[in-house]
Amino acid sequence: MALPLLMIVIGLIILVWSADIFVEGAAAAARSLGMSPLLIGMVVVGFGTSAPELSVSALSALQGNPGIALGNAYGSNITNIALILGSMALVSPIVVHSQVIRKELPILFLVTVFVLVQIYDGQLSQFDGFLELGLLAVVMGWMMRQSSNQPHDVLEDEMEDELDEHAMSTSQAFIWLIGGLVLLVVSSRMLVWGAVSIAHDLGVSDLVIGLTIVAIGTSLPELASSIVAARKGEDDLAIGNIIGSNLFNTLGVVGLAGSIQPMSIPSEILHRDWPLMALLTVALFALGYNRNGGDGRINRLEGGALLAVYVGYTLYLINTVVSA
Repeated sequence: MALPLLMIVIGLIILVWSADIFVEGAAAAARSLGMSPLLIGMVVVGFGTSAPELSVSALSALQGNPGIALGNAYGSNITNIALILGSMALVSPIVVHSQVIRKELPILFLVTVFVLVQIYDGQLSQFDGFLELGLLAVVMGWMMRQSSNQPHDVLEDEMEDELDEHAMSTSQAFIWLIGGLVLLVVSSRMLVWGAVSIAHDLGVSDLVIGLTIVAIGTSLPELASSIVAARKGEDDLAIGNIIGSNLFNTLGVVGLAGSIQPMSIPSEILHRDWPLMALLTVALFALGYNRNGGDGRINRLEGGALLAVYVGYTLYLINTVVSA
């Protein structure tokens, strides 16, 4: 038990560090290739912070641990909204200015519903996985078109400031990008091995381990980037990170895992985890959207409610393990 725990701790530390290097390198490389700051903030950063989920779930699928792959993706979505945004709003209310983000939120909900149609029969086939990856490509194309047609947006200013603060040469950007990717793979192997070993030792399902330990661990890059953005008053960038990450988790992470290896969908996902993920997505849309056209706002009370949902959900998962 001691060695798997040590591997999880070391794996998570390297995972978070490598994800930060990977995202900064990817953003700088995208800028050097002429990509606009708005598109970098919408696509590169939001999707880049999901690199840990992608590497962990892909490795889990290759090793025949679909529970960790699925739990990691859906658990990270729940963690991103309930734990990360809830904690941020509890400390300081979050103001949503960006029109782009308000357009992305309905897309995130539609994607969440699409996933239910995919997994409702209790199976995720390779065709389903490729279909999800195809839809991800469509969504990314839509986001690119939105960024080119979008008038000046506050998210663009926030991303421009971040790029200026972490400016680097093109060669350095690609070194960070490749180095971060290699470290992501290595740390993912350590994390998955430790998580699977603990699950077997304790008699806990891979799904529960994926929803808790692995999901929290792989969501740490989103937590770190969101806290930094919030401390600088860049609320739109923080929420944009969460929305982009959840889109990528839902389609890219699960889609890649499914295309690698077909998998059965545990009934708990359909009856417990997907409904909560969908409910939190709707709640985020309701909280971040102002019908009068003004700024949306997530206050401390609402942040506390989101955090309470996450605590209750986690305690429920722990109780299912203890009472099993």
